Amino acid sequence: MEKEEGGQNLIPFNFEYHKPSSISKAVKIYRKLYTEGKKPLFYNGGTEIITMSRINGIETKAVIDIKEIKECNEYVFRNNQLVLGSSLPLAKIEEMNDFPLLSKNCSRIADHTARVKITLGGNISGHIKYKEAVLPLLLTDSDLLVVGGEYGQRQVSIHEAFNRKINLMPGEFIAQILVSENYLKLPFVSKKETRIDRISYPLLTVSAIKIEDQIRIAISGLCDFPFRSTNFERELNRKELPIEERIMRAIKNIPAPILNDLHGSADYRQFVLYNTLEETILELKGEKK
Repeated sequence: MEKEEGGQNLIPFNFEYHKPSSISKAVKIYRKLYTEGKKPLFYNGGTEIITMSRINGIETKAVIDIKEIKECNEYVFRNNQLVLGSSLPLAKIEEMNDFPLLSKNCSRIADHTARVKITLGGNISGHIKYKEAVLPLLLTDSDLLVVGGEYGQRQVSIHEAFNRKINLMPGEFIAQILVSENYLKLPFVSKKETRIDRISYPLLTVSAIKIEDQIRIAISGLCDFPFRSTNFERELNRKELPIEERIMRAIKNIPAPILNDLHGSADYRQFVLYNTLEETILELKGEKK
């Protein structure tokens, strides 16, 4: 479907709107629009595109809505993996709860009205720095099915595709997220700490899983990007040391400056982080201080 939309009440400029029914059509439309110099964008949930357009943070003359593509809406177990389409709303993932850690994280992103519109792919690919839905994917070494661009289609590790943000080739978009069944029911902790209420932007979000006797940790809101650090995890798992020392050693391995903004100072965030990590270790390992 193709039409001109002004969106006078939402987006202050005109643009072409395309809604392809298949991956191949989406890729074909993108290539045509790109050669015409229209700087096309793939449109999933759309909440961020609308917000950024209102403040002139996005420049495009065409958007390609991928929400009608079958593969982008799949929710199925296949080949010992949970396959999650990138166009699935966060509210749907929260409701299904086959991946409890991801469901828990999704349940605290914005409010329910927004979660009905925000998609999994949109959350992990957007410009907003928190991207809480990516934390469980980093912990479970998930794969992404990426389509478009010069490769056509490729399956890539989340660790390769996500380095502070999603890094894709021009013309690519995420069609699906693939999570091994082995990770879905592991012991986990998900803690979102806010200054005011449960759905505010986080001071920080800590997600953790326990694999055998090791804890994996991923954090959002602490720095300008979500992260999972092997150095950070190594220090937290030093069982020969007291918990307090392990946490302080881990904090020294935070990969970037701690945020200092209206939501909380860097010192306050570090204070909250220390307490959250202590609670997480105790919950997952049953250790004593």
